[in-house]
Formats: sequence, C-alpha cells, structure tokens
Amino acid sequence: MPDQSQPTGDPSPEAEIRAFLDRHPETRTIEAFIFDLCGTAMGKRYPVEDLAALYADGLQMCAAACLLDVTGNSADPLGHGFSDGDPDADAVAIPGTLKPVPWAQRPTAQVMLRLLRPEEGRAPVWFEPREVLRTIADGFARDLGLTAVAAVELEFFLTDLERDADNRPQPPRSPVTGRPHTANQVYGMGKLEEFDPILAAIEEACAAQDVPATAASAEYAPGQFELNLRHVADPVLAADHACLLRRIVKSVARSKGYDATFMSKPYPEQSGSGLHIHLSLQDADGANRFDETVEPDETTLRHALGGLRATMGEAMALFAPNLNAYRRFAPDQFVPVTTDWAYDNRSAAFRIPSGRGPARRIEHRVAGAEANPYLVMAAVLAGVRHGIENKLDPGEPATGNAGAAVDEALPLTLWRALDALERAEILPLYFPEGYLTAYHAVKAAEFADFMAEPSPREYDWYL
Repeated sequence: MPDQSQPTGDPSPEAEIRAFLDRHPETRTIEAFIFDLCGTAMGKRYPVEDLAALYADGLQMCAAACLLDVTGNSADPLGHGFSDGDPDADAVAIPGTLKPVPWAQRPTAQVMLRLLRPEEGRAPVWFEPREVLRTIADGFARDLGLTAVAAVELEFFLTDLERDADNRPQPPRSPVTGRPHTANQVYGMGKLEEFDPILAAIEEACAAQDVPATAASAEYAPGQFELNLRHVADPVLAADHACLLRRIVKSVARSKGYDATFMSKPYPEQSGSGLHIHLSLQDADGANRFDETVEPDETTLRHALGGLRATMGEAMALFAPNLNAYRRFAPDQFVPVTTDWAYDNRSAAFRIPSGRGPARRIEHRVAGAEANPYLVMAAVLAGVRHGIENKLDPGEPATGNAGAAVDEALPLTLWRALDALERAEILPLYFPEGYLTAYHAVKAAEFADFMAEPSPREYDWYL
C-alpha cells in the first residue's frame, strides 16, 4: 500500500519526520539524493539521526555534482567544478519525498534533495535539472495561464546479470523455466505472467514510494517492458515520478537477480526503448484546452504542435543524450524520424491518441529512455509555449506511415544534435540563461572522451 506517513494537519518538517518514523520505526539509514544532468541519482547515505538536519539547515554536497557526465567526470562547464574550487551547496530535503526503500537489505528510507547556495541567500542552484524544469514550468503557468498536466511512459529491458564475452547484455532467464527469454511478444500476456515476480515487486515498490505506476505491458523485444505513470497537474512531479521509477526498476531488478537498463538500443537487431510524455493543458476553470468540445477549431492544440515541430531539432541532444540513443532512430520502427504530427498514428513524432474530451492530449514520442526526464519535460514545455505564444501552424497531420523515410534536416546523430543545440535560437529563450551552454559542454566533452578510445570494431576493420 502507498506510504501514508505524510502529515495532513501539521505541514512542518518535524511532523513529517515524526509521522514517518512512527510508521517505520525500524528505519536506520537515509539515502538522500538529487538527479544529475544524466538522470543519475547522486547523493549520500546518512544515519537516521541526521534526518532532522536534512530538513532544517541541510547537509553539504558539492553543487557541481549536477553537471557531471555519465562517467562522473567534470568538464568544468561555465567554470563550475575546477575553476570555482567545487564549492558546496546546502542539500535540503524536499518535503513530501521521504519514503521507505522496500528493496534495501536493512531498514532504509530515501529523501530527495534540493540544492541551495548559502552565499546567495539560499537561492536554488540554478543548474540543477529539477530546478531548470521548475523555472520553465513556473514561467509557463504564469505567462500562459495554463497548467501542464503530464505523465510519462518508460520502456526498459530486463537483462541477465551475466554479460557475454564482449560485455554485451544478454536476455534474461525466465523465472519459470530458467531458460533465456528470446521470443518477441509485444502485448503478450504470457510474457507478463512469466516475469510477474519482478514486475509485481516493481509495482509494490512504486506503491510504497507513491510513484503512480499504472499499466504494464510487454514490448517487442525479449525482456522488454513498458510501464505507464498516471498523469498529474504538475510537470515537475511527473518528472520526479519518472526518475524515481527508473531507480525503482533498476534496484528491484538487481534485488531479484536481474539487471535492468534504460539504454535506448542495447540490442542492435531489436527494438529500442523510449521515454514518451503525454501532455494536456488545463485552464483556470479546469478545462482541458486540447478537448475538442472546448476548442472545436483545435487552436491551442495546433499551436502547441507547431512549437514542438519547430524545436524538435534544437532539442535532440536533450532527447537523445548519447551515441547509443541515435541507434533507435531508423525507418519503420515506430520511432520518430520526421517532425510529423498525426491523429492516433504511432509513426509520427507527436501523436494525438484516440482519447477524446477531457482525456485528449499530445503524446511526445521522441526521447530515448535514458534521457533526463526533467530536461525532456523542460524542452517539451518550451516548445509548446513557443508555439502558443507565436501562434505557429503545425501544417496538416500526417497519414499512413510517417516513418518510412528519414527527414535529412533532422540532426539524428549525436554530433549533429550537439551542433544544433549550440546554434539553438528558440530554446535559449525559455531555459535559464547559460544552461544549454553548460549542458552542451558536458555532453561534448563526454563524446570526445568516448571517441578517444578505439572500439573493438576499429581493430577488427582497420588493424
């Protein structure tokens, strides 16, 4: 059952802590973390006695931890890291995020952190990804008078704990037969039943941490699954849920003797994994502005789509943050290779699902599963706002197979995507000043480090 420890009357940190420990008196350890630029949980483990300090003054954590690459290296973006001496920020618990950790071997709780600058009057660290999204979401609501209602779908692979001789992942062994799972069974109920011990444990952990997971489905490839999250009228909370879900899936899988990966394309011959965002816009009266009965001419919907189309190329380095992520983009894979939009058509980048009335929404299908949910959501909101403010026309909806051929104008390689981000003219209008420059510096340095070492195929082909 969901944790019910959050106070309903007294909202103070003391009441929240007291209620949690009354419900979980066995707790001995607190895992406190942020999600960094790559979407990785970064933080520290504390004894439970330090919990009150985390809520009050906070404990220290280097601010530039938000700006590390996927290997933990610092590119010193905008002088944050080496140049400024890597100063600490106050890491303060975010109220409402104190939850049990069901997969831990000893009684453990977790809490999400917010980084504050003590030398700047405890102002938020502006380049923390969650704060980047908060800034954009607040401006969206304030300037448009609309609330973004969002939910995330995530695809992932369960894999065997053992890699092959070349360190490549292998399909998971069936909990029922013990044999490697090799069949492609999209929507197969047998696949769900076979892996129920792991999926059920993931669902139970989601319930314990108030992560609103709903439908689970088997995807195309062996060991591939999708989990859906319930929509919420807070895009930051929706991104929190996605980040926490990834942590749950990977941790629970390991506790059950499996690995899990959100890598976009772990198997070159199989389908890839995506991060899809479902988005609608609610006005001050609570009406969904995408609802065809509210706006029969679809004005707001069409302008939003126009903005998403206009910003897709600039945002590709956020949607697909590493070299592997671009292996997912290929014709006839139900993966966007154009900027098309369409009604109930999975070959388009921006799909209007079949739900009508209050359920009408845009499904943004571009991002890979390993992309940072905060930054993907931020780019989506920036695109939608740009389209609405500038009354952009998205053109006519696509019909048939919109993914039959690649749009050569789209930057569907990492190097072209980084170039497009560096030259971006629209996204910098909405992101905090300097953030996209910092992100580019981190990812360009990460790519350079990756390319510095010859791959096994180079030896096979060129030695």
